[in-house]
Amino acid sequence: MAIKDLTTKSAEELKQHLLDLRKEQFNLRMQKGTGQLSQPHQLRRVRRDIARTKFVLGGKK
Repeated sequence: MAIKDLTTKSAEELKQHLLDLRKEQFNLRMQKGTGQLSQPHQLRRVRRDIARTKFVLGGKK
């Protein structure tokens, strides 16, 4: 998700989005561990989305 889209969300929405991303990251890590991960680039995308969300959330405080 682009930073433009994140800046329009409220702090509560950003926290929920961050929680969803962390769950997705956990699921991808479990898939990687069991050898079922077919798209390894998803790990990088989720990690960067988490960083973007935390950046925007820090700016809202």
